[in-house]
Amino acid sequence: MKTLSDTFGRKFPYIRLSITDVCNYSCTYCLPQGYKKTPGDTRSFMSAQEISRLAKALSELGVCKIRLTGGEPTVRKDFFDILKDMKQNSNIPKVTMTTNGYRLDKIAEQLCEAGLDGINISIDSLNRETFKKLTGHDRLDEILEGIKTLQKLNFKNIKINAVLLKGINDNQEEFKKFGNFIKDKNIDFRFIELMQTGDNLEYFKKNHVSSKIFKDFLEKNNWIPQTYGKDAGPSLNFIHQEFKGKFGLIAPYSKDFCQTCNRLRITSRGDLRLCLFGNTGISIRHLLQDDTQKDELVDLIIKQLHLKKESHYLELGDTGITPNLSSTGG
Repeated sequence: MKTLSDTFGRKFPYIRLSITDVCNYSCTYCLPQGYKKTPGDTRSFMSAQEISRLAKALSELGVCKIRLTGGEPTVRKDFFDILKDMKQNSNIPKVTMTTNGYRLDKIAEQLCEAGLDGINISIDSLNRETFKKLTGHDRLDEILEGIKTLQKLNFKNIKINAVLLKGINDNQEEFKKFGNFIKDKNIDFRFIELMQTGDNLEYFKKNHVSSKIFKDFLEKNNWIPQTYGKDAGPSLNFIHQEFKGKFGLIAPYSKDFCQTCNRLRITSRGDLRLCLFGNTGISIRHLLQDDTQKDELVDLIIKQLHLKKESHYLELGDTGITPNLSSTGG
């Protein structure tokens, strides 16, 4: 079998596949003014049929995990068609998603029935008012209700993501609140260090705090680091003998962060991105128009891997061609 690997010996079994840029939230760190179309890009989002062809080609490249992202993936009316097709027809063993949790209480059962293998839900605070201020939506209770439903249905792989923000959720009280939440639940909670993007420099300067603050809290409270799995994301995970859930940390500014990179990104308009913060992207959409193009598509993706750089240059303030995280699927 062909596999995806680069010139630094890294392998890429994991694809983050955006199916829309549209997000119905207006989170302060991503889309504070709400979603707006990318100026000058008139291309439509990939169709369900194009996504289906892409997934089949990726399975031939040894990809064993696809994460559906956005924007907010569930705003697409054909979201469940895409998910079911990928589970039934693509030979991709693991299909997961990242969501803001919008309508989770309504669709939790449907997600289980469709065969979803894992879900990452963004919850930046367990304080209802703080959540509302950060997202522009008073939906925390609905999301927590959705999580309860998933657990009742014995859904196994639930992760919660929060962006670490100075003066908002970077304190002992918030850390302990999240700790209490996962103490008796099989849920992983991960803090993500705020990342600079093309259009958030002022916000970044004001709200960025080093992930070290959370790591220090974990070490002081006897949390033990775990090793990475083959198709795991970039989170450094910690376990504790008194807790059912795990804590995790995604620290893109840390030394050697890119050494364990195992994922590529494909945007909702069919561009292959080798790095979230890279300067290069190539459209592969012209090879998604017919089933007979699969071999050509596979070859093009393999060739592109030779261009992948050893590291991003975030620490130098280089955010590549990423204006905001919803534009590339985060």
